[in-house]
Amino acid sequence: MNELVNPSIENESIGIERNPGSLVKNLSGDLAYFSFKPVPLPPYPPIEVSGELLSTLIEANRKVAFLDAISDKIPNQNLFLSMYIRKEALVSSQIEGTQCTLDDVLDPNAEENANIDVGEVINYIVATDYVLDRLHNFPLCMRLLKETHAVLMQGVRGSDKTPGEFRTSQNWIGGQGSTIKNARYIPPNPNDMKDCLDALEKYINSQDTLDPLIQAALIHYQFETIHPFLDGNGRIGRLLITLFLIEKRIIAKPVLYISCFLKLNRVEYYDRLSEVRKKGDYEQWIIFFLQMIRDTATDAIEAIDELERLHKKNATLLESVPLRTRENALSLFEYVEKSPIIDTTKTARELGLSYNTTAKNIDLLCKNGILAPTSRHGKAHLFSYVDYLNILRKGTEL
Repeated sequence: MNELVNPSIENESIGIERNPGSLVKNLSGDLAYFSFKPVPLPPYPPIEVSGELLSTLIEANRKVAFLDAISDKIPNQNLFLSMYIRKEALVSSQIEGTQCTLDDVLDPNAEENANIDVGEVINYIVATDYVLDRLHNFPLCMRLLKETHAVLMQGVRGSDKTPGEFRTSQNWIGGQGSTIKNARYIPPNPNDMKDCLDALEKYINSQDTLDPLIQAALIHYQFETIHPFLDGNGRIGRLLITLFLIEKRIIAKPVLYISCFLKLNRVEYYDRLSEVRKKGDYEQWIIFFLQMIRDTATDAIEAIDELERLHKKNATLLESVPLRTRENALSLFEYVEKSPIIDTTKTARELGLSYNTTAKNIDLLCKNGILAPTSRHGKAHLFSYVDYLNILRKGTEL
């Protein structure tokens, strides 16, 4: 291998020269190709926190702090977080080409009848729950990411691509059918990749004085640039943002998910990552990242407000039903906030009630405009908490 260091490139936005990394020649003759090896974090010269970057950083931190504070006041907080994890799992998987909808994922029989697309989303949910639990007693490190990747890829597309292990062969990024000769980007070769991952792990656990949101932007860029898995890098890379911010105590719970923003802005996202690799212009990428954090936090705050108002409205409605049926009706209402698409048989079993009693309570919630019959699943009628789903569906449409 012959390492060819890129000449330092003048970053016009900040008037300094910064080397983003080096091109490394691999193999020889007709088989030769160049992979990219990024410089370790933090960048040098240091990030210039001023102007638009500074103002966007202040806005993003303000929104995230407010979101973290109000998340403690959400009724049924665990249910809210559970729904948001499902939404993030869905959209993060859609970015990778998964073709399914929120209704597919929330179908009461999804796990029993999951196709390959639904299975990928379910795996993301399980992987997220797994790593959040492990993070209580385990530092954020490459070993933890490998464990999470193993859960993510089990039994779905990519399960033949060494789940839970970093790659030992060269990968590349490009359009469908692309080869290493016409790839848009070629990450570090396996040997360089190991060095890059070691350096990234040290940075994640360092005492860098940069604002944690800026650190998160740098870490996400570096992980995506290293691309250490044969499949699933995007999903793990997006999850890494949430894990880092929890580790740094910027957020206490997984209330900040960025996949909806990236789904809408994916071309700009890839372009901005590419600009760092070409020109060392970290600042333009960080501004984009901070805008993403700010807008994502704003959307989550609005969703919390809408869900809270919807909860209060419908809980008040059910307080006025006859006393003899109120307890069961409220139990059903609590259940549909957790599982907003239900069938009668499974719901009766979960609530420990008879089929007929459950059917009567479903009818009561339908008459009060909370539930509505939506479709059939085999012989089973399905009922949906439509207003609740409409709030969650924002950004999940295919």
